[in-house]
Amino acid sequence: MTKMTPLECAELQFEAYNKRDLPLFLSAFAEDVSSFRLPDMVPLLQGKAAYGKFYAENRFNHEGLRAELVNRIVLGNTVIDHELIHGLGDIPVEVAIMLVVEDGLIARVFSIPAKTPS
Repeated sequence: MTKMTPLECAELQFEAYNKRDLPLFLSAFAEDVSSFRLPDMVPLLQGKAAYGKFYAENRFNHEGLRAELVNRIVLGNTVIDHELIHGLGDIPVEVAIMLVVEDGLIARVFSIPAKTPS
C-alpha cells in the first residue's frame, strides 16, 4: 500500500467518521497513535485498539453524529481542521483537531475545544 499524504490521511479519517465506518476510520491511524486534549499533555488514548474502543462506544453509536468542516490548514506533516461536531448534544461542539502524520499514518491527534464566552 502506498503511504498516504497528510491531506489524504485527514480526508480519509474525516469521511470515515461521517460514515461511522470504524474499520475505515482506524485505517488512517498508526498502531501507536496517541490522542491529547490541549492544553493537557497527558494522552487521553494510546494505541489503535483504545482509539477504536472509544469511538465505537462513545462516538459512532450516536445516530446523528457528523462532523462539519469549517476550515482546513495543511502545514508539512500536520493537518489542522476547524470542525463543528453534530449529534453529541443539542448544539454542535466546536473544536480544532490537529493531526500529525508520520510514515503515511496519523501518529498523534490533538483536540482543542472552543471556549464558550463567559
